[in-house]
Amino acid sequence: MQRSFCQIDVFTTTPYLGNPVAVVLDADGLSDDEMQRFARWTNLSETTFVLPPAAEGADYQVRIFTPTAELPFAGHPTLGTCHAWLGRGGSPAAAGEIVQQCEAGLVRVRKTGDGLAFAAPPLLRTGPVDDPLVEHLAALLGLDRASIVDTQWVDNGPGWVAVLLDSAEAVLAVRPNTLDLDVGVVGPYPAGSPQAYELRAFFPGPGGTVEDPVTGSLNASVADWLLRTGRASAPYVASQGTALGRKGRVHITADADGTIWVGGGTITCVTGRVEL
Repeated sequence: MQRSFCQIDVFTTTPYLGNPVAVVLDADGLSDDEMQRFARWTNLSETTFVLPPAAEGADYQVRIFTPTAELPFAGHPTLGTCHAWLGRGGSPAAAGEIVQQCEAGLVRVRKTGDGLAFAAPPLLRTGPVDDPLVEHLAALLGLDRASIVDTQWVDNGPGWVAVLLDSAEAVLAVRPNTLDLDVGVVGPYPAGSPQAYELRAFFPGPGGTVEDPVTGSLNASVADWLLRTGRASAPYVASQGTALGRKGRVHITADADGTIWVGGGTITCVTGRVEL
């Protein structure tokens, strides 16, 4: 059966400089194995499948797959899927806000002046990292222990642990070894720079360490940490993907009630139909 398909570039206003996600818009009736097989074939960091909502208050349901596993939540697939759903003519039940159902629950998405933005989901794990693991992280990232300013668990689904360095330059200089956990590295740009922080996201892959170009979930959880500890104030813009030749820009804002929003540009790059 042929189904509508598109690829969306996320966290960019220039095609091919963000992070692509593949979206299958007519996924009703597909089995888990069929979804996983197609995600493995696209070989993108994530592929999503749009289904009718099954939870009260949701506008649509999405399932998110990497080439090897299903994820409960991921940031750039959330924005890319919402962009594709709206482009297909989707109309939210509530004016001004789209509600996406995923394995992690209901995720709110809204339109902003900088593109679509999702409300950061709650952290599943937070808190300090014990000393042996900090030493391990330093070895994994090829760093001296003394160069690590701070660390924190910032797990909102993918399992992130964050490492703070003293500068964006130090982040861009990281050359990781083979990883055995998902690690985000962040460092500040000098005051007055267009971007406040540089982020990089590393995780284990079948062939060794993989770097994700622009990562919504990591930016969401790192923003929670930086804002909560007073290291940053919202709004701010984070840069990611520089080391890979991308130009990802992630816009972080916060409501008066403390809700953190993670947003950026989304662009349709490919449309068509696929046999599934």
